[in-house]
Amino acid sequence: MSGFYAVLKKELQDDFASWRFIILFALVLMAGIYAIFTAAETIRSVVTGTSPFIFMALFTASGDVLPSFIGMIAIILPLVGIALGMDAINSERNGGTLSRLISQPIYRDTIINAKFAAGVLTIGVIMTTIVLLVSGLGIRMIGVVPTAEEAWRLFFFLIISIIYGSFWLGLSILFSVLFRRVATSALAAVAIWLFFFQFFSRVVGALANVFSPVGDTVVSQINNVQFLISAIRFSPIQVFQEATAVILSPGQRTMAELLQILTGSPNNTPMSTPLSLNQSLSAVWPHIITLFVLTIICFAISYIRFMRQEIRAT
Repeated sequence: MSGFYAVLKKELQDDFASWRFIILFALVLMAGIYAIFTAAETIRSVVTGTSPFIFMALFTASGDVLPSFIGMIAIILPLVGIALGMDAINSERNGGTLSRLISQPIYRDTIINAKFAAGVLTIGVIMTTIVLLVSGLGIRMIGVVPTAEEAWRLFFFLIISIIYGSFWLGLSILFSVLFRRVATSALAAVAIWLFFFQFFSRVVGALANVFSPVGDTVVSQINNVQFLISAIRFSPIQVFQEATAVILSPGQRTMAELLQILTGSPNNTPMSTPLSLNQSLSAVWPHIITLFVLTIICFAISYIRFMRQEIRAT
């Protein structure tokens, strides 16, 4: 374990002392501040004066141009994970330091484990700091202190965000193991992010119209929506946005729940009734598991591939 902590400490020092960390932190902070200012301007039209969750509206309300705080994090956090992991292995290999690390009394798996753990800790520090700073700014702007339940909802939002960022970190480390050039690994990760962010919903919509076309009957329309709901879950961005929206907005429902309510299925909670924290967590638990499993899969493939690679001194 001493080797693990030595590599972890070295990676954290490199991350926190680099311009890359400063730029990433500033990018997320500016995005969060802009989103909060936009939400504060429109908050009166989003919530009523008797709403017990006014503070949560700061993170869910969006303006005419900028998306909500959740939307900004869903877009920018993948870039943070990609930037932290795109050169985790190949830069060490190209610089000749990877063979020197292995020549020390440090196991090979310790290196990749410590690098991934350092990236997760860095994402956790960035997100925790941003949420605290933005929350403090929101309290000053609207003069409303979050309740205990709202604080817990922010905590679970933070956990989901860290898992979401860790997925993109694991994906970036995977490409760093597969490709020798840093630019290639970064381009591959960004291409996947761009596909899910910009094109995936259009592709899913086209596939839904092909495999489950909308007809004149209600059944065909429901089948089309069910296909969309099932297919959209393959996008980590959509999964994250839906999960965090339900957590931070007690009146929000998942798409599957909305379909059940609209089709008149029995034993459904009315849409006007806010969900409790336990109900919100139960609704998004599959989303959290999905993000966690995707993260484990990406890191597991990276781990297996790295352990089987030949490393030569250069």
